[in-house]
Amino acid sequence: MIVALVPALAFAAVIGSGLMAGLFFVFSVCIMQALSRLSPEAGIAAMNAINVVIQNPLFLTAFMGTGLLGLVLILAAFLSGGEGSYLLAAGGLVYVVGTLAVTIIFNVPLNNALAAAPPGQAAADLWQQRYLTDWVWWNHVRTLASIGSLGLFVLGFARI
Repeated sequence: MIVALVPALAFAAVIGSGLMAGLFFVFSVCIMQALSRLSPEAGIAAMNAINVVIQNPLFLTAFMGTGLLGLVLILAAFLSGGEGSYLLAAGGLVYVVGTLAVTIIFNVPLNNALAAAPPGQAAADLWQQRYLTDWVWWNHVRTLASIGSLGLFVLGFARI
């Protein structure tokens, strides 16, 4: 049953990983650079607003749904085998580890710390010393992982 759905699941994974790659890419190449040019208070306020509104059904469907598709495609590779299936499984692994897990382990805790930081110097220090360095670095990782998973999903889809 699951093997028969692989083409549709792979197509959905291509779309989802492409959406995530684009989102993270935009943060890496312009949004975070723009926010870093604002005062810490303004940058923090803008980022906190982004972190609230991004938690919506469309984003969560693309973000978490692509992770779920990746896991299903990994399972399907064990059931069916073949070069295309293994590429799809690799895409799933790259997405789950490099995009989903990195977000949960590194980016979300920094988002939570930023939201909880009391206004003033402590928040400004967190923004400048951790958020604009560590959060941005991990965003670059998930950007590359999303692009990598997109490429693997496309190659796997072309070979199934």
